Amino acid sequence: MTGSGSGASLGSHFAYFITIFLMVAGLFIVIARNNLIKKLVGLGIFQTSVYLLYIAPGKLVGGTAPILSDAFTVYSNPLPHVLILTAIVVGVATLALGLALVVRIREAYGSIEEDEILDLDEKPESVSAR
Repeated sequence: MTGSGSGASLGSHFAYFITIFLMVAGLFIVIARNNLIKKLVGLGIFQTSVYLLYIAPGKLVGGTAPILSDAFTVYSNPLPHVLILTAIVVGVATLALGLALVVRIREAYGSIEEDEILDLDEKPESVSAR
């Protein structure tokens, strides 16, 4: 195998390298950060990497829309793109729900930092309701 062949192979897998980078970055943000908003941003980055993972092989070089014609022999599969559109809608709804939960947590605990919330949960109630 020559050097030029492996270079072309690396270039053809560029989308997969970006996908892996985004997955690792998103997962790192979710694990390493205590701020709930930052965790939601990490989940969004991770979700974007999954979109890229499904869309990257969906487009063929030289392929066209799957409309039968004698002029074309290579067609691209539209199914991954349709599924990703649905996933984006679900992702936006999930993010909106997550942000609403963060607002409610902020109202209840006065903070969106995970450590502070856990500390408040572990403290016994010093004032009992009468």
